[in-house]
Amino acid sequence: QVQLVESGGGLVQAGGSLRLSCAASRRTFGSYVMGWFRQAPGKEREFVAAINWNGDSITYAESVKGRFTISKDNAKDTVYLQMYSLKREDTAIYYCASSPAPRAVDGTSRLYNYWGQGTQVTVSS
Repeated sequence: QVQLVESGGGLVQAGGSLRLSCAASRRTFGSYVMGWFRQAPGKEREFVAAINWNGDSITYAESVKGRFTISKDNAKDTVYLQMYSLKREDTAIYYCASSPAPRAVDGTSRLYNYWGQGTQVTVSS
């Protein structure tokens, strides 16, 4: 079983930046697709970004392209989400997730079998 622990959330003003981290508990981290999803109050969970095992395949939601960057450090079993130019509509609980399926990099949430507890990101105007 893989345990995922997110950190780095917080309160930031619009236009600011944050970096989220997600630490995995198992050394097989390197073989997994890692993704970030978010859920705003009253809305369904949505895909944000995903990266495959060696980092050569990355996908972003249209709403965050050019503002967010996903990366991973296999030596540290950690995936990151660097967020720039944050907007109020980015306010949500952010979850990282892992999948053994290579095509999960397209953001299909049902392919992700392990999820973290989430970290709150609040963007104020």
